[in-house]
Order: sequence, then C-alpha cells, then structure tokens
Amino acid sequence: MGTVLLVEDSATDMEIMSRHLQKLGFSVMIAKSSEEAQTQLQSQKPNLIILDVILPGQSGFELCREIKTDPDTSQIPVVICSTKDTDVDKLWGSMLGADAYLPKPVEANELVRTIRQFIK
Repeated sequence: MGTVLLVEDSATDMEIMSRHLQKLGFSVMIAKSSEEAQTQLQSQKPNLIILDVILPGQSGFELCREIKTDPDTSQIPVVICSTKDTDVDKLWGSMLGADAYLPKPVEANELVRTIRQFIK
C-alpha cells in the first residue's frame, strides 16, 4: 500500500501507531529524532510522514519546515501528531506546511481516516 515514515521518540506511541499502520498494509520506517528522519529521507522517500513535535534536538515543527521547503521532499504529505494541541500549535503546523494535525492520544479510526486522505 505504501511506506510511512513515523518520527516519534515515545516507544509507546511508536508501537501503537506502527501496529495500526502495519495492519493497514503500510511498510513503516521509524525515526526517533529529526536527525534520524533526515538521514532516512536521504535514502528513501516515503509516501507519508507522521511527525511528533516534541523530539530530542530539532523540533518536529522545524523538521516539517525543512521537509516542505526541500524540492526532493516537499510533495510528501506531513501529518503532525502531537500532545501540543492548541489552536496556535495547529496554526503554526499549518504555516510550516503540515498537511494535517492530529492530537495525541491518536484514535485508530482518526489516524486511518487522515492517512487515507493522502494515500489512496
């Protein structure tokens, strides 16, 4: 069905989302930091990126901006998935190029519905 890059530093959230994605038939690439995600994006381009905001080192907001301003990755849909759930956070994510914003904890149905908007 496609490949999803899951950028998440919480082992619990990573396991839950990874399991949901695999059940849907996606191949899941995992990165625990923005730096790991950048390295993986140099070698393989996923169909979608799920991105936490609070990460060690560079924030997910900063990574989103870099992904969306790089011609090699700008067309990849980015779904921010974060405990930062204020209207300001959602606006900031949108301004930086995020295609969708999901609050944690993520409900499986909402995750599926959001992903299917971008990957048919």
